[in-house]
Amino acid sequence: MQEQESQVCQWCLSEIIWDEEVGPETHCPHCENELSAYRSVQVGLARDEEQGNSEDDSDEEDWQDEEDEPDTSWMNDENGFRGGNRSMLAAEGVIQRMIDEQLEVPECPACREYMLETGTQKVGGEGYKPSENGAIGISVLPNPHTIHLYVCPSCYHTASFLSLRDREEMVSRLEAHS
Repeated sequence: MQEQESQVCQWCLSEIIWDEEVGPETHCPHCENELSAYRSVQVGLARDEEQGNSEDDSDEEDWQDEEDEPDTSWMNDENGFRGGNRSMLAAEGVIQRMIDEQLEVPECPACREYMLETGTQKVGGEGYKPSENGAIGISVLPNPHTIHLYVCPSCYHTASFLSLRDREEMVSRLEAHS
């Protein structure tokens, strides 16, 4: 009967003592939040002395056993997105260091995470035929040109951007024909 006479508001953590004749409160008298709605989580704070610590110890051992098993499910998610686990948490530290060293850090257009630079690629040569725009009479990009490749560590979307030198070359070509 004692545990029904008082409860703790999960929003402001105030103890609410209610009259046995009136019944439990539906709203917290301190912060006015609802006490029994879909947002509420019932937590058993009162512990019986009969239970002892044996149940607590077994729960802790089960948790430790689960943690010792390696989890690689983050690589094979059905939607192609990573899940959260220890492996990915460890990788995030490395990812952050790599991002800190990059000169440019574009955002992924799909999920808005920062992308990792994976390398550069030279595009052009004999196998590449640049299109010449009629308005300026030359190609917009030089042949060959270099692009930087990026991959998102969260959703694995890839993107490429012109190198800084080729961006400047493109602007100077457009500027010369303005």
